[in-house]
Amino acid sequence: MTLGTPPTQAYGEPWYWDNRYAHESAPFDWYQKYPALAPLVHLYVPHRHQRILVVGCGNSVFSEDMVNDGYEDVVNVDISSVVIEAMQTKYSNRQQLKYIKMDARDMSPFQAGSFDAVIDKGTLDSILCGNNSRQNATQMLEEVWRVLKDKGVYILITYGAPVYRLGLLKESCIWSIKLHVIVKFGPEGSSEQPIRELTNPVPLEEGGSSVEDVLGKNPDVHYIYVCTKEAKAKE
Repeated sequence: MTLGTPPTQAYGEPWYWDNRYAHESAPFDWYQKYPALAPLVHLYVPHRHQRILVVGCGNSVFSEDMVNDGYEDVVNVDISSVVIEAMQTKYSNRQQLKYIKMDARDMSPFQAGSFDAVIDKGTLDSILCGNNSRQNATQMLEEVWRVLKDKGVYILITYGAPVYRLGLLKESCIWSIKLHVIVKFGPEGSSEQPIRELTNPVPLEEGGSSVEDVLGKNPDVHYIYVCTKEAKAKE
């Protein structure tokens, strides 16, 4: 069953996701699938024993593919109890995969410095669609920063160009940020010919002006911000 196209604002609301997952149980990966992003994951999370948190996991097979690639400890959280219960059942025999109902804005069950990496495929984007979006996004980013180990990485896959994301990232916490890009899925679900090597960062200037110089205006890409935790959160 298809729910149709909801108002974009609904993406920021928990009820929407419970309703969606109650009616659409087939696995779905937002933006990109693991094989396309694997070279970047290998670059920034090089050791298979490193502990990884996937926020807003939904019913994606991304985490399953990570485990199949050798990663040993992948924790997944989502605000939807419907999808978490389904994923707990689906992966009950995979000890490398854990699924926990949790709001990414309040991950207090996790101690500070619990994870080597946090992966976000569209969760920040969804929060930015909802009410009180800026406040909620900042709360989430502060929680991501808190649960990361020193020098841990937050890998954010988003449709948001630097002019829309850099300020938010820099205002929330102290990060060192690298930007990568990957072309969006083609009509058959596979990425088209790369316009730039995925593991080769795009030069970043304040406001992201250099990105247009490299990629041209309105490139058909997803942006991947690799944010390394530095120092302490901003007051």
